[in-house]
Amino acid sequence: MNDFSNTYYLTSAKLFSQCPADSGSEVAFAGRSNAGKSSALNVITGINGLARTSKTPGRTQMMNFFALDEEHRLVDLPGYGYAKVPKKVKIEWQKELGKYLEKRAALRGLILLMDIRHPLKEYDCEMLDWAKRVELPVHILLTKADKLSKGPASACLQKVLNAIDKPYPLCSVQLFSSLKKQGIEQARQVLTDWLTV
Repeated sequence: MNDFSNTYYLTSAKLFSQCPADSGSEVAFAGRSNAGKSSALNVITGINGLARTSKTPGRTQMMNFFALDEEHRLVDLPGYGYAKVPKKVKIEWQKELGKYLEKRAALRGLILLMDIRHPLKEYDCEMLDWAKRVELPVHILLTKADKLSKGPASACLQKVLNAIDKPYPLCSVQLFSSLKKQGIEQARQVLTDWLTV
C-alpha cells in the first residue's frame, strides 16, 4: 500500500447520494480553502495534476474520489472558509459534507491540512470537534512549512501538539511542504496504516 503511484481519478460527487459504493476503505483530505489539499494529494501520490490545483480558493467544489485500487480510495473534499461562492452554495456543501463525514462507513481517517502560518482556525477546530464526536482519527499536515525557517516551524509544530494533546487523543500532527517534498513519507505511512486496517 506504500505505492500510491497507480492512483487514478474515479468520480466526483456533489451530493452524498452520488458517492461511489460504500465499501473498502478511504481517507479524506480536508482543510480551509487554499490550505494546499490538491498539491498534497499530487505529491503524496507522485502524480502531477492528479488533483487540480488553483490559486483561487474554493476551486474544489465537489467530493473528488481517487482510487488506489478497487478497495482503497483518497477523497479530496471541498475547502471550507473563505471560498468565493454564494452563501446558499456554501450551506449546501456543508450539508453534504456533514452527511459524508457522519455516514460514510468506508471512511477510516481524516487528513486535515492547515497552513503552518495560520493553524487551528475556527473551522479547523470545528472539524477536530466533529471527528472527536464520531471517533475518527485525524492527522494534521502543517502545510507550506517551507514558508517558515526551521526554528519557527518547529515552534509551531510544538504549539499545535500541545493544543491537541489532551482534547483530541486520536489526533497526530506533522510538518509538510509540497514544494520541498517535506514529510511525504510520514504522510504516506499514516495513509497506509489507516487504509490497511
